[in-house]
Amino acid sequence: MFLLRRPTPETIRRFIASQSDLPFSYSQIGATRTEPPAGFIVDHNRIRIGSGQESYEQAVAALRSWKQFDLGWVSVVPPGLPVKVGTTVAVQAKTLGVWSLSACRIVYVIEEDDDVKKFGFAYGTLPDHVESGEERFTIEWRTDGSVWYDILAFSRPQHPLARRGRPLVRRWQKQFARDSLAAMLVASRP
Repeated sequence: MFLLRRPTPETIRRFIASQSDLPFSYSQIGATRTEPPAGFIVDHNRIRIGSGQESYEQAVAALRSWKQFDLGWVSVVPPGLPVKVGTTVAVQAKTLGVWSLSACRIVYVIEEDDDVKKFGFAYGTLPDHVESGEERFTIEWRTDGSVWYDILAFSRPQHPLARRGRPLVRRWQKQFARDSLAAMLVASRP
């Protein structure tokens, strides 16, 4: 959904309600758990954000609060929704003076306490999203004590404007990854 003004809370509520019961816009649901499917562009970005238990816990709290989207030009709305399977959110962005809302639903949540401790989740795109695909966000506490933030996404254009403006959309996707890594680096400091 594209708008010339910032969407109101009521516009956001109606938008999410219109998408909540719709199927995902791609068939490879959950593929960020294993191998991204052929026919999509794959982006994988990661950054070391600290070390030790306190750093891990702070990073998990930041991820649960959607801090990876507190970027100024991108946010998740409405704020404060729980990170659990089935939660539907909108990614709100302002680019080139135009506001957009893109619908996503959480596909799975990761909570592992093995050699590498992990917390994260993946969301998939719904019919009213500019792209089609899935994105996974994880925090890892490795055996060497290091804590990492990792983003894995596969996507392809869904909206006609995204197909026509593919080079610009790719630039924004790369900018999102850089900004998200930086936001989590800040948000996860003890």
